[in-house]
Amino acid sequence: MRLRAVSFLALLVLALPAALSAQSRTAADYMAAVEGAQRSVGPDSLGGLTLTELMERFNVPGVSVAVISDFEVHWAKGYGTADVESGAPVDTETMFQAASISKPVAAMAVLRAVQDGLFTLDDDINDILTSWELDGGEFTRDRPVTPRGLTSHTSGLGDGFGFPGYDPSDPLPTIVQIFEGQEPSNVRALFMERPPMTLMEYSGGGVTLMQQALADARGRPFEAIMQDEVLGPIGMTRSSFQQPISPEHDRNAARAHSGEGTSKGAKWHVYPEMAAAGLWTTPTDLARFALEVQRSAIGESNRVLSRTTVQEMLSPVGVGNFAVGFSVSRIGQGWYFSHGGSNWGFRATLLAHKVKGYGLAIMTNADQGGAVMAEISRRIQMAYEWDSFADPAPRGYRPPVERTEIDVAEALLATYVGTYEASPEITLIVTLEDGRMFLEWVGEGKAQLFAEAEDKFFLKIVELQVTFTTDASGEVTGLILHQEDGDQTALKVG
Repeated sequence: MRLRAVSFLALLVLALPAALSAQSRTAADYMAAVEGAQRSVGPDSLGGLTLTELMERFNVPGVSVAVISDFEVHWAKGYGTADVESGAPVDTETMFQAASISKPVAAMAVLRAVQDGLFTLDDDINDILTSWELDGGEFTRDRPVTPRGLTSHTSGLGDGFGFPGYDPSDPLPTIVQIFEGQEPSNVRALFMERPPMTLMEYSGGGVTLMQQALADARGRPFEAIMQDEVLGPIGMTRSSFQQPISPEHDRNAARAHSGEGTSKGAKWHVYPEMAAAGLWTTPTDLARFALEVQRSAIGESNRVLSRTTVQEMLSPVGVGNFAVGFSVSRIGQGWYFSHGGSNWGFRATLLAHKVKGYGLAIMTNADQGGAVMAEISRRIQMAYEWDSFADPAPRGYRPPVERTEIDVAEALLATYVGTYEASPEITLIVTLEDGRMFLEWVGEGKAQLFAEAEDKFFLKIVELQVTFTTDASGEVTGLILHQEDGDQTALKVG
């Protein structure tokens, strides 16, 4: 194979214009870019509408937005009305139903239990449950249903449905009644459709089963677990899994609206399937949740999960694009974790970059909120110049692996200094400067190497690793470059 020459200096220079542009703009500038009419493309483009006109087009009474930039909540703002009957305005404290975004928030509590040693992600769910038992039949003969499968929709459960919720005046089923499809449950019973880890099929029932397993393992109500283990530590002060919502929170909670923007009668529906659909929250609190994931992933926070544990939320399990809680996918050149939500009269979305400190949360109180959220999301990504709008990555591209830097004795580093030849055309030089090691492509520039083992190093500006090789006597003989498309050996020649 041919070694790809990488211009490190060019990579750095290309990154500067966007950064400088961002630094020169205020939060008010970004809000104006989202709220105002955009350059219209085509007769059906939504870009030519102001945000107010966009909401009117789709009969969405209220919208709330929070934007993450540089690992902070950059701005948040509410628009329109929380309730068309009362005219109450939406502000940043107005709570909405998060619907299925409840699932990754609940998954964080599952991972906290794993971290605390209550169970593992690969334990048989029936070894965790004490209040009910799943009959997997022949489908679980070789592999059990596990927390990993339930939180990534790969358990083999075949419900595939969401939950319609219950009118506040209706009797509520127990969780066991939901599992067994017994009245007053309004969904069919849980059932296995295939062996675990053979296909990803969205399963709200599976997440609800995990809800009960977590409650059994902790010996406490699920909503209390979520408050103490996730919401409280993160500072999600306007969030609750309590169903129905408390009178205190109800005072500033959005109401459900139809696709025509009218009241649906009941203020909202109640969801005993709390882990799947029961979270009440705000975009600001969802942004705090995403930030906790991002900061934990880079080792800057461990209020709930360690850096190692949070990687389970960001690494697909291998069947489909779901990890433990989140969908993880590439958009343009960026890798993102995300989840959407759709409850009776509510729509919500959460999207954040895996390793860069930006993202967004948008919540609405109407059945047609999806179109509005999609356009707002597009405007935010364009205004902030996210790499989601970059050209698609080449075939076979994979997201950078999170690596941990270690200290290596300078005397050992000195043994790696020298000239290495990969081919007659490609020469590499390793130098040591003030205790820091550098790799230079002759004619292409150089970049610092960071140790992840005594003989293995990595670059931070591009996905590339270097392993040094030695002979039987310990003498350094060469190096191996690990790139996206394969490995290349270079021999030490001086």
